[in-house]
Amino acid sequence: MKSTFSRSATAMACLILAGCVATPPTTPHVSQRTAQSAGLGTQAGPAIDARWWAAFGDAQLDGLMEKALAGNPTLAGVDARLRVAQSMLSESRAATYPQATFDVQEQYTRFSETYMIPPPIGGTTRWFGTVQANLNWSLDIVGKQKVQIERARATTQAAALDAAGARLALAGAVTQAYIALDRAYMLADVAEETLKQRQGIFDLASTRFESGLDNPANSKIAEALLSSAKVERTLALGAREIAAHQLAALTGAGAAAPALARPSLNTDALALPTTLPADLLARRADIAAAQTRVAAAMAGRELAQKEFYPDVNLVGAAGWASIGLSPLFTGDSLQYGAGPAIHLPLFDAGRLRAQYAAATASLDLAVADYNESLLTAVRETADALSTLKTLQAQAGDLARMRTAADATVDLEARRYKNGLSPLLNVLNAQDLAIRARRDSAALSADLASNRVRLVMALGGGFDPAKTVQFSLDAGSSHE
Repeated sequence: MKSTFSRSATAMACLILAGCVATPPTTPHVSQRTAQSAGLGTQAGPAIDARWWAAFGDAQLDGLMEKALAGNPTLAGVDARLRVAQSMLSESRAATYPQATFDVQEQYTRFSETYMIPPPIGGTTRWFGTVQANLNWSLDIVGKQKVQIERARATTQAAALDAAGARLALAGAVTQAYIALDRAYMLADVAEETLKQRQGIFDLASTRFESGLDNPANSKIAEALLSSAKVERTLALGAREIAAHQLAALTGAGAAAPALARPSLNTDALALPTTLPADLLARRADIAAAQTRVAAAMAGRELAQKEFYPDVNLVGAAGWASIGLSPLFTGDSLQYGAGPAIHLPLFDAGRLRAQYAAATASLDLAVADYNESLLTAVRETADALSTLKTLQAQAGDLARMRTAADATVDLEARRYKNGLSPLLNVLNAQDLAIRARRDSAALSADLASNRVRLVMALGGGFDPAKTVQFSLDAGSSHE
């Protein structure tokens, strides 16, 4: 029997030790990348105003932006998460102050005859009551509560930065949707011009056929192309309505949104850099949020480490306790006491070490997320700069192409009217002119859209000082 017990104890000790050995490492493995390693430029870029969209000079866009930032349902959830973080910060701060409670209890109790209270009280059923005030104050000798506040503060800052980033993203989405509406208007114009051209060729072909100067096939071809142009115009007008619906959804208006006038955008008014700015990372809300999450994870790891040390509290209690109701508040029933309370973990089978390892892994994860955000920010900005240069280079060639195509249409139409050129030449020239007009409308919208994309890649007018200060002030107001 003794041998069996010894073997069981040894086996259990081995299992415990094996569990401790299997605990993940507690040393960080991921290093945070520096701004210098991201390949940024040497000069800071131009400042971007918080209301950068106002530079476009479109009052309708300004009004839509105000409605979106005030009524978009997505922002409600973001703001709620920020308030949760602010409340947790207030809770962490409150834990540093003395905590007092007041308890009242009265029970009709049968007292044991063989326990602490002997007969004649033992063995009887009587009222037993306590009225007591309690005090508990953590002295925070090893700084656990201080680290908890630091972690809660960083978490609150990250939530505030997420909220700022959500507003910036919404501003970009509204502007991009507004540019899409402008694109839809321009493409509807192209469809209308195409319809007029197709109508003119159809009328000309019909006149030549009726005069016996052309065969009926050309008239039918022109009629088919005219019908196709009418379909394209209908589709273009439908796309314009859908673009307006997207804006209505972003502004929170839904189906009740008023009709929108044609956009009038001056996107060239935005001052944008031509190279990666040296201060790119300081401009981005997502980078700032990732950085504060690293700080929160570092505080979490430090807190997990401090859990190995003792807690020292100052506790006290004062009140009355009695058997029976009548003597409860007499001087003889008074009781009180005060003194230190120390809690020191001795053996937990590796639980605290596992928590420390988890906190270390969380730190590695936060650093990895920061590194990914940094590289994403650099790539987004570099892509937007390259795309903008490419689009600008296309603008001149496309303008010349459109001028030449329109001139060719006029020339071939006159030649066909005078019987010097077949209808196919006119239709080919029209196809080229239509493609040039569509490409020109698309290029104009793409240029505007990419300018907004570059603005967003540069931070969208993000101001980290105002965002962080607001979050901390709001957190203090919860106390």
